[in-house]
Amino acid sequence: MQTLATVKVWDPLVRIFHWGLVGSFAVAFLTAEDIRDVHEVAGYVAGGLIATRLVMGFAGSPYARFRQFLRSPVEVVSYLRSMIRHRDRRYIGHNPLGGLMVMVLILAMGGIALTGWLQTTDAYWGVEWVEELHEALANLMLGAVAVHLCGVVFESIRHNENLVAAMISGRKRAPAPGDVV
Repeated sequence: MQTLATVKVWDPLVRIFHWGLVGSFAVAFLTAEDIRDVHEVAGYVAGGLIATRLVMGFAGSPYARFRQFLRSPVEVVSYLRSMIRHRDRRYIGHNPLGGLMVMVLILAMGGIALTGWLQTTDAYWGVEWVEELHEALANLMLGAVAVHLCGVVFESIRHNENLVAAMISGRKRAPAPGDVV
């Protein structure tokens, strides 16, 4: 039996961030109305993870850096068009739509953490617009997570590569000719 060659893409810190954010968002979302202390701790964990991810975006491993996967709007639209025509290339890191989704998730979770923290301060405790923004961002995040999961399933099928397994192991199939490294 032949073993496929793989390459390291996601370092342990990226994977801990990813799964930690999954867990902290899930816990915070599920405890929002009932278990306030757990909700707040999960929010602080998520905020710390987002702060760490921002640092990793500038000083992390190669595939964690923003410059590696953030593309211009023209490149994102071009990738979307190629995907519709079934001519999209496989990316070893994030494809342009995946990179855009990373930023949407980071910004939404950062906004949720910030507005959650603001509600614990004297200046913003009980301020309705802060509470409403916090809830709206949480709902936006839930929708973005659903889109993200659909994208992961779609890309896994499209490129015959289990992206969930890659985010667990940190490894993906080695680049083939035509793949974007």
